[in-house]
Amino acid sequence: QVQLVESGGGLVQAGGSLRLSCAASRFTFSDYTMGWFRQAPGKEREFVAIISGSGQSTYYADSVKGRFTISRDNAKNTVYLQMNSLKSEDTAVYSCAASRLYIPASQNYYAYWGQGTQVTVSS
Repeated sequence: QVQLVESGGGLVQAGGSLRLSCAASRFTFSDYTMGWFRQAPGKEREFVAIISGSGQSTYYADSVKGRFTISRDNAKNTVYLQMNSLKSEDTAVYSCAASRLYIPASQNYYAYWGQGTQVTVSS
């Protein structure tokens, strides 16, 4: 069945960087918009970033704009999230998801979800 597997999470000091990866399999990756979402303890899951199937369009939550960069490599069926200047409030479980539609910020249209990877930023 469809798989989305995140990696790259960990513990980092405030101001540091991490690069998350999400490897996809068993669907036509380039046909899908890919999104990153995060969920902090006790909070609802929130949108982080989105990238179109071709990689030409991206959109970010205001809270990460200028610090995070989403990208994809369709030859490797992988989407990335480069996170710089990390803050303690970025601590969360980060999940990638796949959608046939490019609708920034909406979680409702994502057909496939990964299990998530933990990012912890110490202050």
